Amino acid sequence: MNLKYMKQLLPATAFVLAMGMSSCVGDLDVTPKDPSTNMTADANALFNKCYANMAMAGQGGANGDCDIDGLDGGTTGFVRQLFNANELTTDESICCWGDEGIPAFNFNQWSASHPMLKGFYYRLYFGVTVCNFYLESESEHDATMTAEVRFLRALYYYYLMDSFGNIPFLTAMSSESAPQVSRKEMFDWIENELLECVNDMSEPKAKTSSTEGYGRADKAAAWLLLSRLYLNAEVYTGTAQWNKAAEYAKKVMDSPYKLFTQGNGKYSAYQMLFMGDNGENGASVEALLPLLQDGVTTTSWGTTLFLIASTFKADMSSCGTSETWAGNRARPEFVAKFFPKGDAPQVTSDEMVKAAGDDRALLWGKDRTLTIENTSEFTEGYSVAKFTNLYSTGGDSHNSQFVDSDFFLMRAAEAYLTYAEATCRSNSNTITPEGKAAIDAIRNRANANIKNTYSLNDICDEWSREFYYEGRRRIDLIRFGHFGGNSDYKWQWKGGIKEGGTFSTSLNIFAIPDTDLNANHNLVQNPGY
Repeated sequence: MNLKYMKQLLPATAFVLAMGMSSCVGDLDVTPKDPSTNMTADANALFNKCYANMAMAGQGGANGDCDIDGLDGGTTGFVRQLFNANELTTDESICCWGDEGIPAFNFNQWSASHPMLKGFYYRLYFGVTVCNFYLESESEHDATMTAEVRFLRALYYYYLMDSFGNIPFLTAMSSESAPQVSRKEMFDWIENELLECVNDMSEPKAKTSSTEGYGRADKAAAWLLLSRLYLNAEVYTGTAQWNKAAEYAKKVMDSPYKLFTQGNGKYSAYQMLFMGDNGENGASVEALLPLLQDGVTTTSWGTTLFLIASTFKADMSSCGTSETWAGNRARPEFVAKFFPKGDAPQVTSDEMVKAAGDDRALLWGKDRTLTIENTSEFTEGYSVAKFTNLYSTGGDSHNSQFVDSDFFLMRAAEAYLTYAEATCRSNSNTITPEGKAAIDAIRNRANANIKNTYSLNDICDEWSREFYYEGRRRIDLIRFGHFGGNSDYKWQWKGGIKEGGTFSTSLNIFAIPDTDLNANHNLVQNPGY
C-alpha cells in the first residue's frame, strides 16, 4: 500500500465506528459524523485513518468537516498544535495574533480551559481511539499493519504523556469512563508496547514518494521513539536511562536512514528537507515518518501549510503558496543561537545564512527588528523562512494555495543528537569522541564550523539550531532544566515579562482539559492547576 497515492482519504461512509467509542475523552464527540453500527469496518480505511489523523482535520480536506465535533480543524490540527504547545511556549517563537489561547502560549499562562491545548488533547485521543478500533475490528489484519497501528497508538500516547502527564488510558473500546494512570505507568506501557510491536514492523528502508510504503513507519521509527522516550526518562519517571537512549539512537544511525547531505547548488541540503518536493528530491532518506501532504488530493490548514503561511509575510521572498499570514516569528534568543554577539544583520534569508556561516540560519531580518517591544507586531522579531512549498528543481507545485511539502515528523538527525547527548550525560557530562562525531556530522551538513569539544549547553543549543519550529523545543528545555521553575535561563517575554521572568514548574505539564475533568469522574487535575 503506497500512502503517497492514498492522500485523498476514503469518504466517511467507508470509515465507520461504533457508538460509544469516545469514552476516553470528555464531552466533545470524537466519533466521525453519521456513524452506523450496521456497516462493516474497512480495515484499509481504518489503517489509513490512523496515519491521516496527524495530517488532516477530517474527511473533507481543509474546508471540509472535522473529526472532532465542537472544535474546528485548525484548533485540532496535530502539527499546528504540536507547534503551538512546544514552540510558542519557548525561546524559539512568538506569535502576533490575538486568537484565544495564543497570548497564553506566548506568556506561559495557560490553564485547563485553554482551547488549543484542548484541541491538541482531543486530536491525540481521537488517534488513540481509531487505533483501538482498528485493533479490535473483526477484519483480517496483516501482521505488519497491526504492528504499525500499535506503534501509532504508542506515539499518540507518548505525546499525551509528555504534554499532559497523568492521563486517561484505554487500549480497548469501552462505554466506561477511562481510568487515569500515572506518567510512570504510561512510560512503562509505551516502552513495552514498542519493544513488542517493533518485531513485526517492516525492516528499515529509506524511501521516496514513489517507493512502496512511503509514509509508513518501520522498525527505525520505533527505535527512534524508544530513544526519545529513554532520553527523557528522568523527566517522566525520575530515573535516567541514558545508555538505552544511546543504544536505540545508534540503531537508527546504523540503519539505511541517513542525514541528507546533497544540496543542489541553489538550495542547501538542509533547505531541501523542508521544500515542496522533499518526498522526491532525495531528502526523504532522512525521513523516518513523513506526514504526507499534497496541494490537490490532501489539503489542510493545520499541517505544513500552517508552518509556511504563519511564518511568511508578503514582503519576503516567495514561499510557494499564496497564503502569507504573518504570525509566528523568532524571539531574539533564538536568533542569538546563530549570532551570539547580537550582531544579526537586517538582511534576507539568503544573506543571513552566509552571515551566520550555517545553512540552518533561515531567518529574514530585512525590515525587521531583533527585539520585540510590541508582541502584536509581526515585523518586531526576525521572520523564519525554514519551510516553503518551492520545488528544489524549479518545478511547479500542484496548487498555488495548498502545499505539497511533507512534514518529516521523525528525522534521522534526531538520533545523532540523542546519541551525542546521551553518551555525554553517561560520561560525567563530558562529550565522548563518538558523540562529538555525531554532532560534527550534523554541523558538517549545515556547513557550520566544527568545535574542538561540546558542552551540554552546546548540545542544548544544537537541538535548537537543528530542530527549530519542528515542535520539540519545550521537551528539550524541560530536560535541561531551562523551562519552568527558578531557572536563570531567560527569553524575552518568558512568563509575560519583557525581560524574561520565571513560571512554576507545574507548567512543565499542561492541564487536563476542564471538559474532560467534568465528564470523567476518574480524573484528577495535574498539580498546580
